[in-house]
Amino acid sequence: MVKVAVMGYGTIGSGVVEILEKNAARIRKTSGEDLEVKYVLDVREFEGDPIHSKIVHDYQIIAKDPEIRVVVETMGGVEPAYTFVKAMLEAGKHVTTSNKALVADKGAELIALAKEKNVNFLFEASVGGGIPIIRPLMSSITGDEIVEISGIVNGTTNYMLTKMTNEGLAFDEVLKEAQAKGYAEKDPTADVEGYDACRKIAILTSIVCGQQVNYQDIHTEGITKITPTDIMYAKEMGRAIKLLATSRQTNDGYVAMVAPFLIPASHPLYNVNDVFNAIFVKGNMLGDSMFYGSGAGKLPTASAVVGDIVDMVKHMNMHITLNWDAEPVTLADYKTNETRFFVRTKASKEEISNTFGKVEFVDIEELADEIGFVTETMSESAYEEKAANLSSVLQMIRFH
Repeated sequence: MVKVAVMGYGTIGSGVVEILEKNAARIRKTSGEDLEVKYVLDVREFEGDPIHSKIVHDYQIIAKDPEIRVVVETMGGVEPAYTFVKAMLEAGKHVTTSNKALVADKGAELIALAKEKNVNFLFEASVGGGIPIIRPLMSSITGDEIVEISGIVNGTTNYMLTKMTNEGLAFDEVLKEAQAKGYAEKDPTADVEGYDACRKIAILTSIVCGQQVNYQDIHTEGITKITPTDIMYAKEMGRAIKLLATSRQTNDGYVAMVAPFLIPASHPLYNVNDVFNAIFVKGNMLGDSMFYGSGAGKLPTASAVVGDIVDMVKHMNMHITLNWDAEPVTLADYKTNETRFFVRTKASKEEISNTFGKVEFVDIEELADEIGFVTETMSESAYEEKAANLSSVLQMIRFH
């Protein structure tokens, strides 16, 4: 019998408890052990809930109990989660988390501590929710040099962009609907400004390069400026607007970015809609591969957490090596990245051609008071220099 503690009985934590109870027989078969939740740490009491008898309010009760071998952290945020998780690892307990903020900020340090204590710190659910991506990168395709990762890793923004595309709605309308359905938080800033996706691509890039990537160094844009007019142009070009978290290996190092991109219909990410997520991986030997599924939600995310629990129970007396050192990596300047740029402007075609040279114009009859065009391939810095000389820029969205 392996005793488990769950820190945080919110959406994901309650999902973990539910899966451990409902799938107990299956989990026993795959892990080789019976698992029992002994404690649930939360500030609330949950009177009337069967979990009430297991509620504790002091994390030290868990840390000091030698019966507890595995701890689940689903609280969110860096603190107090970091303090609690560190205490568990120092006490020789295995820890799994779904907390992207914690992993992005403290991942390398907690992995090192787990190694020192011969336990494990796993975090499959921190990036793709229910999509397995961490374990494949860590173990299944370790023989490859990963040259690119591009992901739709935020279900809220993908749902919103899908609704805007299919129904012609404005950002504010779609946001209200997403909040009403529970897809968006009351304060949606982390999602719509791209901060959530930024932390996730920082984690993935850290795993790929084996060093700490500071998410603060990643150029990040959200979807708040995307309009129905942008969607019209995208459809005219046979493309879809998606918020992508991207990381690409270049001669200068890794270039990472979060921003809206125009995806062609031929790309696997084009048809990833609603709250679904997908992560596209390109390896120098593997070639193209895509991981697709429910990127969020109670049970999909909890399922990934339980997968970590099973992995840790199977390696109870062995540290699973994770290649992620604390030494920070210096990202290459995103302005060296080269792509084509779609631009909306009120400038004349003559001015556009004089400024950008050869371009492809995108004409939409209903939009007679503006012009859309696509540049040739150029660097971000070259685009910025040219755009500064254009009398009007209403919008810019990168091609992918």
